[in-house]
Amino acid sequence: MRWLIRFVIVFALAVVLALIARYSDGYALFVYPPYHIEVSITVLVLGLLAALFVLYGLVRAVSHTMQLPTYVAGFRRRRRENRGHAALRDAWEAFLEGRFARSQKSAARAYALQSAPALAALLAARSAHALRDFAQRDEWLERAEHAPGGSASARLSTQAEMLLDEQRYEEARAILRDMHAKGPKQVATLRLLVRAEQGMENWDEVLRLLRILDKRDPSSRPLTRQLRITAIVENIRQKALDVETLREFWKQLRSEYKTEPGVATAAAQSFIRLGSCKDAHRIIADALEENWSQELVLLYSECEADDVLERIERCERWLAANPRDAALLLTLGRLCTYRELWGKAQSYFEASLSQQPTRAAHRELARLCERLGREADADRHYRIASDVAIPA
Repeated sequence: MRWLIRFVIVFALAVVLALIARYSDGYALFVYPPYHIEVSITVLVLGLLAALFVLYGLVRAVSHTMQLPTYVAGFRRRRRENRGHAALRDAWEAFLEGRFARSQKSAARAYALQSAPALAALLAARSAHALRDFAQRDEWLERAEHAPGGSASARLSTQAEMLLDEQRYEEARAILRDMHAKGPKQVATLRLLVRAEQGMENWDEVLRLLRILDKRDPSSRPLTRQLRITAIVENIRQKALDVETLREFWKQLRSEYKTEPGVATAAAQSFIRLGSCKDAHRIIADALEENWSQELVLLYSECEADDVLERIERCERWLAANPRDAALLLTLGRLCTYRELWGKAQSYFEASLSQQPTRAAHRELARLCERLGREADADRHYRIASDVAIPA
């Protein structure tokens, strides 16, 4: 739009000058003794315009000449910035490609050119860490700390993450706890702190942090489910000092985790070691109603408690739904031996072997034959058990 306005103005001036030249008979007289100079008004106007343009050109030339150092400095600064940005871009590209030596070199060049120096120093530190050059890494972290425009949070997170990679969990935890106290809503800090507590085997703290993480970022819950199960299992093992402590911890667990096979197995084994077989059997039964697990089924036959008949009845109900489950048949055979139901025990052991020949089933059948005085059959099953690859 501007060029159109300028064109109209110039065109209008040209028309005015043409009209003046066509219809004006005036003239201008310049006297400089002994000279007299007479020129027409048209020539005078054109001369004044020409002089104005020349004067304008001279002023512009002088102005540009005086500002030349500023222009040169700006040009050099822009070229330096472009080179720095290119170096930083190359550093990121090399880092993502796994070329860490080149990434560190490019990041060092970007740092020297003062192109986002704090970011360049952190990238160089990450590259040095990937190369296992910890001395260089620490130098770059120190430079990042003193670089202008740097983010303390970014630097500390990077440092903590690299300490975790080195399994220096206590140092990383100290940094992350301080960061979490200052910014408790930072999900990334929480995740790193969970890793630190996990490395130090502080499983109670892991569970506490996971609960906070669930509130801050509900979408991460499916991703942390296995870690939560691991923390629960490890907590069970740590608290298996006495029955009451273990029961108290078990009561606090959510029901969805109580029926997880891994959690139920760890709890049942711990209760059995503490001599509380009924607690173990109840946990196993509840878990098997929700999630079938052969490991839990085999564990169900542990302990000759006074609930053997109840366990046999429950296993027979399960057998209706799982008639070909070798582990369940083996468990039924063991439970029948506790009640000296020799015929039923033998039939269950043989049924288990028909579904899956296992070392445990052959040994149970061998022991049963010994009790019944069938030494030849017992020896045969012991020999077969030694050659079977599947233990249970």
